[in-house]
Amino acid sequence: MEFRLAELPVDRAPDAVALCGHALDLPEDAAEAGSLVDTLWTRAAADRPVLALGAYAGEELIGVLIGSLSAADARLGHVDLLAVAPDHRRRGVGRALLTGAEQRLAGLGAAEVLLAGNPPYYGWPGIDVRYTPAVCLALAAGYRQDRTAWNMTADLSYDGSPALRTTAPAEARLADRGISVRRAEPADLPALAAFARSTFGGTWDGELAGSVGRDGAGCHLAERDGQIMGFAAWGSSRPSWFGPMGTAPEAAGSGIGGVLLRRCLADQRAAGIDAAQIGWVGPVPFYSGSAGARIERVFFLYRRTL
Repeated sequence: MEFRLAELPVDRAPDAVALCGHALDLPEDAAEAGSLVDTLWTRAAADRPVLALGAYAGEELIGVLIGSLSAADARLGHVDLLAVAPDHRRRGVGRALLTGAEQRLAGLGAAEVLLAGNPPYYGWPGIDVRYTPAVCLALAAGYRQDRTAWNMTADLSYDGSPALRTTAPAEARLADRGISVRRAEPADLPALAAFARSTFGGTWDGELAGSVGRDGAGCHLAERDGQIMGFAAWGSSRPSWFGPMGTAPEAAGSGIGGVLLRRCLADQRAAGIDAAQIGWVGPVPFYSGSAGARIERVFFLYRRTL
């Protein structure tokens, strides 16, 4: 089969969304194709170099790849999304898109390419192990797996879910200790970002910027005497995903985390989400105990030196 590669202009984003809507095999990903393309392409481009490639058979878009450079280290390139139409697979389309992306990322200064999420704008930590063709492509192209990550799922589909337990008693106990809990507003963002940077480092300040005051997203915070003690956010990259969340070290064990988590999950339920993905999870026992969450999605992360 003959096909050609071309860089996609941003006005072709709707075509990429339509392709991903039927090329992403997992329904939870296909349902958020619009959010994924917007996050990885349109929103990310304001923060870092982004490339978008399309594969065409005639005038039909049959494959799409979105890649980027790390904002923290321009020597690292990322493949953020790769999708090929089901009826055009096993014909070299994915491999050609990957090779084309590697060449373009190298031209931008990348020395390594990662098949892994590039926070604060990412759709997945890596390749979901259920996307078997993508795993096979990574191995065939010489990538090596260097990490494994996982998500936990919080069931929001019924009123009695542990993820939707009321936070009122716990909030009353916190109030007795002078700690108040509320929804974050845009005016809170500078203080939240400073707290995230100074306490946790990384890119959580960027993820908070994608959650506070944005449609299909939200954030809650805990404070005492005007000082932030913790935060939890949702929807930064995808409406159904929860995170990030952080609590000040001196507040560990106070119950702040469970309250903030379930307030966010209640927001997601109100937004019509039946299952929240707690992305790139660290403390598995906390999320299991606080929301009855279970490990469900597992991701392989790959890298290759160019």
